Amino acid sequence: MIKKQIPNLFTLLNLLSGLIAIIMALSDKLVDAAFFVFLGIFFDFFDGFFARKFKVEGEFGKQLDSLADMVTSGVVPGIVMFQLILYATKQQWFMQLSCEIGSWQNYGETSMYYIAFIGLLIPLASAFRLAKFNIDERQSNSFVGLPTPALSIFIMSLPLILHYSDQQIFIDIIHNRYVLILITIIGSYLLNAEIPLFSLKFKKYDWATNKSKYIFIILTSLMLVLFKAVAIPLVIILYVIISVIENIINKNTVS
Repeated sequence: MIKKQIPNLFTLLNLLSGLIAIIMALSDKLVDAAFFVFLGIFFDFFDGFFARKFKVEGEFGKQLDSLADMVTSGVVPGIVMFQLILYATKQQWFMQLSCEIGSWQNYGETSMYYIAFIGLLIPLASAFRLAKFNIDERQSNSFVGLPTPALSIFIMSLPLILHYSDQQIFIDIIHNRYVLILITIIGSYLLNAEIPLFSLKFKKYDWATNKSKYIFIILTSLMLVLFKAVAIPLVIILYVIISVIENIINKNTVS
């Protein structure tokens, strides 16, 4: 009986990490929020691992897992994107215009605030994706559409780049509100797109069966060594690109 609850314990630790991350994000501690999201995703990996190991996979665990993912990989990234867009909009407007304090406050209370709400597309798209995932039998060994943790990792890496990177070009890109809005729209689309993406689960370990996975792991390792925090969003982009290439190759092979 205790063994059966171990995966659920890890799922609840994922949820707890997400709840703490929400508090951090609302307190404008985005780096701390990122670390708690990554911790939650770590717990999310192990709930599935132990469920398979102990052979206790069931409908209850599946639903609980989705609820936890909705918080950690849906709500938190949405709040963080809201904060990033708000900050980027304030910064760009302030740099372009010199005016009295009254006008600045006025602007801040209207246009900037509403533009930032675009970031909340992420939790909406995440909820839709997680609901589809629970009833989609095609996604047992691979994914259709970008998994919510993958988009979450991408978004939560942005505050880390701002905090730890000294490469100004990447900092300038993240400070651009139009780039952030584009990331939000494309990311929300990819969550629910009918694009098959490979899973990192291994049934066998031979090269022929897992070529895409091994290439991804090797390139990811190299990118993390070379680019550090900047590599994290690039790794997610690489994951999508390799999956698309694999789909094209498989389609041509079948034809």
